[in-house]
Amino acid sequence: MSISERIIRESADAIVVAGADGKIELWNPGAERMFGFAEAESLGQSLDLIVPEKQRERHWAGYHEVMRTGQTHYGDQVLRVPALKKDGSRFSIAFTVGLLKGAGGQVEWIFAIMRDDTETFNTQKALRDRVKELEHALEGTKAKG
Repeated sequence: MSISERIIRESADAIVVAGADGKIELWNPGAERMFGFAEAESLGQSLDLIVPEKQRERHWAGYHEVMRTGQTHYGDQVLRVPALKKDGSRFSIAFTVGLLKGAGGQVEWIFAIMRDDTETFNTQKALRDRVKELEHALEGTKAKG
């Protein structure tokens, strides 16, 4: 087994590769743990397997644009989106994407390296909610003063 194969196999993060058609071509053990789908259940399936229905239209518009243009605006950014587990529950993931191009320069695959971001998402949401509460309380105090 090559070093790169060992890294993919041993990574705690989910590593998923999909082709131009959006079908899953690589699904590592990290993806199995995170999403709950075994590799055999995932290979050949659409990315809709893990993309919530509400986000699919936007996801596919961006995916097809990347395939068409060979460029992504998110190459060095950490993206945060909701995702689906095998049991149908939603959770938050953080991920980076990369493009794998063929000899002619055409994008052949898109890969993502993902991790569960639910705890961070929930903490940030609680903080935003608390700031709103405090702002409303402060506005009420100013109105009385």
